[in-house]
Amino acid sequence: MASIAVETAKGSTYTLEDQRRMTLAKNYFQWQGRLVGREIGQRVLEIGCGVGNFTEMLLERPAVVALDKEPRCIERFKHRYAKQHNLQAFVCDVNSDNFLKFARFAPDLCVCLNVLEHIEADAAFLRRVRTVLMPGGALVLMVPAFRALYGPIDHNLGHFRRYTIRSLRQLAEATGLRVKSARYMNLAGFVGWWANARLFQREAQSETQIRFFDRYIVPAAARIEAVVPPPFGQSIFAVLQKP
Repeated sequence: MASIAVETAKGSTYTLEDQRRMTLAKNYFQWQGRLVGREIGQRVLEIGCGVGNFTEMLLERPAVVALDKEPRCIERFKHRYAKQHNLQAFVCDVNSDNFLKFARFAPDLCVCLNVLEHIEADAAFLRRVRTVLMPGGALVLMVPAFRALYGPIDHNLGHFRRYTIRSLRQLAEATGLRVKSARYMNLAGFVGWWANARLFQREAQSETQIRFFDRYIVPAAARIEAVVPPPFGQSIFAVLQKP
């Protein structure tokens, strides 16, 4: 997840409270984990780890390095995973020179979930990630889908954009990455997000919404979409590969 204090050109931030609410979405993170788990990788670099809501799904890998630009975030992260010996966490901005030093870690899998939409210069971001990734390595992305869903919640979370598979393919090709796979996911979430954005003009997801969705919708949606991928959804799950 993105940093707890991502400043954007729109003057919005992704706050610690937003991350706290998302800790309620345990089934949702497990769904993401099953998708990421299909990708082979022994040395994982998680970019935009936040407070570690997803990191638990990576801990079976031999070595995981987690990065976030916000020191308070990494402080909480280290406390949360203090006993995890195959995991390291660092304060680091992808735009800094320090980020390029992680090429020495030789990551063969980079994970970047719900982060790219927070980055104004997304192409430059992907080029820098490509630089540290090993040849043949994979970059796993999850990004929000469809501009038509953009609403107050997106604005307040600091989203610059939402994507389509076509626009994500074009971005990948422009940055020297090959699209190994790309699929829409979370059809039910598409309907809920549209209602929040267009009907109710909500400015934040409530804990009640998150709990209900995670408990009653996600388990069924994950099973159905594993068999029949939806033609559209709230998000895009994509795997990009460095030649």
